[in-house]
Amino acid sequence: MIITTGFDPIPEIEIRAKNLAVKTGTIYAQRGKLSMAKMVERYGDGEILVVLQEAVRLITPGMPPMEFHPSMGFVRAKRIIRGEHDPMLEAAGMVPGDSVLDCTAGLGSDSLLFAVHGGEESMVTALESSLPLCALLLEGMSHYISGQEKVNAALRRVRVVHSDHLTYLREQPDHSIDIVYFDPMFRVPLTDSAAISPLRQFANAEALSPESVAEAVRVARKTVLLKEKALSGEFSRLGFTELLRASAKTSYGVISIDN
Repeated sequence: MIITTGFDPIPEIEIRAKNLAVKTGTIYAQRGKLSMAKMVERYGDGEILVVLQEAVRLITPGMPPMEFHPSMGFVRAKRIIRGEHDPMLEAAGMVPGDSVLDCTAGLGSDSLLFAVHGGEESMVTALESSLPLCALLLEGMSHYISGQEKVNAALRRVRVVHSDHLTYLREQPDHSIDIVYFDPMFRVPLTDSAAISPLRQFANAEALSPESVAEAVRVARKTVLLKEKALSGEFSRLGFTELLRASAKTSYGVISIDN
């Protein structure tokens, strides 16, 4: 993967792009006047992350550009700030100050909600196994401006880590994180939205393993949470109690930890 900027970047943006390349162990390439096609030709890499003054954009061959944006997460975050209920947070049993491990970060929407509700005393860690997505999240969470100060502060509090969840979970002590959350990419999509379709090429298509769930149960202090299609056989296969919601296409499954 290459990290670059737009044409004629201000010094701050160039520094941010260079720092991101160091953090992710990737290549920083000065843009100059090169088009994206010329960048691919010169560096032999079709995955390019473009750091801009007000955005960060991931360019991949044959797909529309993917830009960091909290999307529906922003709408739900504003509801949480207003004191409204959120089914994910209720299923998790989260209270302010709880620590959360989001094992399948994707575009970070759920991590944002945990951080908004958890407040300044919470610790939310977002794992992403895809390096391009992880880089997009690192830059987006650090610099995206939403127009809501509480949302901006929550984005900055999320700790983004490039790792697969099983490796990371194995390294954690027993009962060290309050809530462990899985939201694996559905192998048959419910929708083909413009926000989700580009994400699918980076998602881990493997089914969630019983070993991963067992490690999550070992690590969690309060709850292990799984989001899946309503009435999915994954809940019973993996030992979760499904919390059905009227007319909802998705459900949350819970394993409560009795310490």
